[in-house]
Amino acid sequence: MNYILSEEEQMIKDIARKIAEEKIKPRRRELDENAEFPEDLIQEIARADLFRVFIPEEYEGLGLGYMGMVLATEELSSVCAGTALGFAGTALGCIPLLLFGTDEQKKKYLPDIASGKKLTAFCLTEPEAGSDAGNVKTKAVKDGNHYIINGNKIFITNGGVADIYVVIASTRPDRGERGLTAFILEKGMEGFSFGKKENKMGIRASATRELIFEDVKVPKENILGKVDRGFIVAMKTFDYSRVGVGAQALGIAQGALGEALNYAKQRVQFGKTIASFQGIQFMLADMAIQVEAARALVYATTRHIDSGAKDVGKESAMAKVFASDTAMKVTTDAVQIFGGYGYMKEYPVEKMMRDAKITQIYEGTNQIQRWIIALNMIRKGTGF
Repeated sequence: MNYILSEEEQMIKDIARKIAEEKIKPRRRELDENAEFPEDLIQEIARADLFRVFIPEEYEGLGLGYMGMVLATEELSSVCAGTALGFAGTALGCIPLLLFGTDEQKKKYLPDIASGKKLTAFCLTEPEAGSDAGNVKTKAVKDGNHYIINGNKIFITNGGVADIYVVIASTRPDRGERGLTAFILEKGMEGFSFGKKENKMGIRASATRELIFEDVKVPKENILGKVDRGFIVAMKTFDYSRVGVGAQALGIAQGALGEALNYAKQRVQFGKTIASFQGIQFMLADMAIQVEAARALVYATTRHIDSGAKDVGKESAMAKVFASDTAMKVTTDAVQIFGGYGYMKEYPVEKMMRDAKITQIYEGTNQIQRWIIALNMIRKGTGF
């Protein structure tokens, strides 16, 4: 289907696909099995200027907006969603800087992100703050011109490999979500260390670590947005970032569909390729319908965001839910088409099925997304 991509957007899509096929695909099984973060592949992505796509031109980016990020994420994820997260996780960590950063903060951090010299991470989740995002226990206490941060974060994408961390901490514990503040922390700050490296079911090439803060001294200039407005920073970040999760899920689903189609055309049973059986044909058709519908919704939502729309929470939640549910369904069906071989690690669809699951969970579970969608509809009194 023709989505009327610009010449620059098509170029980004083509470059990302070339890197995925030529550089990432030969190593995806090894990276998955070893749970290895591929720094060299991330640098390949950086040398191709893909980190520049979501950075404005005035900060050494290409200024292609969220659509550039979505297209690159989709293509990289179609081969290895874990490797793609080194890129997409940096986009997530960059969004609060783009939305709430001062010009000084943007000049300080965005050029290095654009070049791929520094990766970023967004840090909200804690042992008691998952879906209940306002229940943050990490504390930031004012001390003159600094804040002293103590606590920990868990399940942080790019944890340990990123250089720049946007951390949500409580500055007014008595006020709950209305007492949270966003801070920019840098790797190497005294008292800032890394704990447990998670042993995950999927996206195993992605670095997922615990962050530990022990009397970390952060200058007040590193406050992102306003004091006690960190919950807004977090929620607005997710409003814009969830199309990225949708793109990741879309890429996984597209990759699984391609693998299933190729296998069905080669696998012979009862003297025929299984692609000639109507039962398999119907499965492939349904998979293709779901993937294309997910692409249409993800792309349309991203265009809506890039148009300058301010209230995008419902639409981005819809894109995330539909694409991630599609990824789970399509990858499961791909394993079914492969049969017993699909259950074996020498074939990629079992990895894709494992990778797909997290897209229904992180950046807000799909149950939370449905709640967001419904509340928005009720508030506006319309489903449109």
